[in-house]
Amino acid sequence: MSLLASFMVPHPPLIIPEVGCGREKMIQETIDAYHLIGKEIASLKPDLIILSSPHAMMYSDYFSILPVNHYTGSFERFGASQLSFSEVGDKEFIDCVQNIAKEENFPMGVIPNDSYLDHGSMVPLYFIRKYYNDFSLMVVGISGLSYVEHYRAGMILQKAANALKRHCVYIASGDLSHKLKEDGPYGFVPESVIYDQMIMKICKNTSFFDFLTFDHSISDSASECGHRSFLMMSGFLDGFQVKSNVLSYQDVTGVGYGICSFYPLLKDSNRHFLSIYLDQEKEIINHKRNHMDSYVSLAFAAIQKYVLSHERLKVPTDLDDELLTKRAGVFVSIHKFHQLRGCIGTVGAVEDSIAEEIIDRAISACSSDPRFSPITEEELDYLDISVDVLGPLEEVMDINMLDEKKYGIVVTSGFKRGVLLPNIDSIHSVSEQIEVAKSKANISSDDVFSIQRFEVIRHF
Repeated sequence: MSLLASFMVPHPPLIIPEVGCGREKMIQETIDAYHLIGKEIASLKPDLIILSSPHAMMYSDYFSILPVNHYTGSFERFGASQLSFSEVGDKEFIDCVQNIAKEENFPMGVIPNDSYLDHGSMVPLYFIRKYYNDFSLMVVGISGLSYVEHYRAGMILQKAANALKRHCVYIASGDLSHKLKEDGPYGFVPESVIYDQMIMKICKNTSFFDFLTFDHSISDSASECGHRSFLMMSGFLDGFQVKSNVLSYQDVTGVGYGICSFYPLLKDSNRHFLSIYLDQEKEIINHKRNHMDSYVSLAFAAIQKYVLSHERLKVPTDLDDELLTKRAGVFVSIHKFHQLRGCIGTVGAVEDSIAEEIIDRAISACSSDPRFSPITEEELDYLDISVDVLGPLEEVMDINMLDEKKYGIVVTSGFKRGVLLPNIDSIHSVSEQIEVAKSKANISSDDVFSIQRFEVIRHF
């Protein structure tokens, strides 16, 4: 079998004795488990180790692969310059991955001039190299894309391994929650405890479908760094029964460290989790579309027509009077797989009617949001759309006039202006709402700024 095993491992530089200088003993259980992993890999004798690291070069819309030939790195920035690495890549395998990605129109490939190993790669290699050296290496980064795309990335790596009959071990490098203790480096939030408990349960039960459906609000609050790496590992094991072994879990530093092994067994058609997930998502979206109001229906019709024909939808004549006669600022937001896929709007009316505003903002959101590539026909079945109709702007004279759940805000400094809608899942306070709006407009802490608020009627 090409897929020999996969391992979930953390990457604290502290764990390296030359870096920890004795402090590593506080996570001795994790160290002991790491040595077991090194011995297991040596017994498997893989030709290739594929390693996904959240600290490799990360792009918002692309999975970067370190280029071929050889990779170098050291723990110099952690005070141990004597520990260095020089690893050999597998050109044939990387070329195969890139060819498959190109055939599937998947954003994954080599980024030239980026061959330096990060600590998310070097920490696992430190322990592996103590027991085994006869392998080539491939390092791939995570991205800002959805959970679905990370699972797909792992599936592409599996296809390449099968095509070339490489005997592969997959290393999913990633720490768990970073906010487990009040006296830890990042403080404490209760979601961190929940996150780590849920992840370790998923690993124990090999219920990898739950990685895909995981609540983003919990993972975001926990400030984890491994979830997307674990998703890629899950995709690498797609379609197989898996035997798991939880070797250790520790949270003594305020950061969660879990080590698990996963061995593929027989093929199992019930474990094609991405296909199951996509079917469920399509069913959910279809249900929403059967019950959406005229505002969202109009936005989707405009998006669909533009994506399929690049033509602007004409305003239907059978709409409610409010859509045809009233004017207001409108934002159209598009989500796909629970992540933002496009959002464009204006705080005041630009067109002659709300209907025209919706059509124009919908077209812009699906094709001209500079943060995203244009939406394609293949994505239409999975788009979750909302329309916000804005009320009038009001000057904010006191911060107590704000409520991040009820009011959107416009922060202005000279010609700079940042707009933020209300009730955004990742915004938990008024101060955070203001800072995000300022950041969007590149308003610095020294700039004098004013705030206006507005209410919205949200249609979804």
